[in-house]
Amino acid sequence: MTDGDHLIWSNYDLDYDDWKADLEEQYPELTEEERYLKMYEINGDYLDDERTNLNIQLSQPILVIADLGLWTGHHSGYKEIQSGNIRDCLFSDRDIEYSTWYVDKLGDMRCDAIHHDGRNSLLYRVYKDNATETQRDNLLSKIYTGTATRADINRVTRRLGNDISRVYGWDFPQRQPQKVMER
Repeated sequence: MTDGDHLIWSNYDLDYDDWKADLEEQYPELTEEERYLKMYEINGDYLDDERTNLNIQLSQPILVIADLGLWTGHHSGYKEIQSGNIRDCLFSDRDIEYSTWYVDKLGDMRCDAIHHDGRNSLLYRVYKDNATETQRDNLLSKIYTGTATRADINRVTRRLGNDISRVYGWDFPQRQPQKVMER
């Protein structure tokens, strides 16, 4: 995450000192180690709250574009969330130790996911209603081969930030229409 990004949820870099006073007050019978574990448990419950907040049904499947950091290096990949519901983006594979979901300053929903081999960077987009099957297949092929450009992605999908911003009241810059050059 960078400045200007909007946090949805994270279990990365939780600071026990931020939680300590409340945990000591609410759970005085627990040891410090047990309160530390309780912090992660409570934070995990907050993820369920965010899934409830982001129960937003879209008209098309969500495309997850991945830069996978594996022990063999970085690889491009994708998957589709067929439900088309934003809440279903807030799940990690069991190998993921830490996840941070956020919407970047451009309005794209993202996830930084850390696992024992490295870090995965995920970009969530929804297919445009007018995207044809051929356009989708061409985009998926380019993602798989690592040749997809931002223009390719924007042509077939749209960002999720506009939908998410209605829940949290965030603002994102509107995309400027591309100017057609006259000859």
